[in-house]
Amino acid sequence: MTRTPPTGFKGNKASLPSKPCAVCGRPMSWRRAWAKNWEQVRYCSEACRRQAKAQRGASSEDDA
Repeated sequence: MTRTPPTGFKGNKASLPSKPCAVCGRPMSWRRAWAKNWEQVRYCSEACRRQAKAQRGASSEDDA
């Protein structure tokens, strides 16, 4: 009998920490890639990061 290799996350995903995206407000669940810098993660996607950067640029132009 051949065993298949384990795939996917076997733990309880509901117990992972989460926080809202700074731009869209969607909840972001903790990811292993973010383990070292979870405190600094602010955006759920690259699109939200670009939108925040565009908003910061527009607000600094309004100040001038």
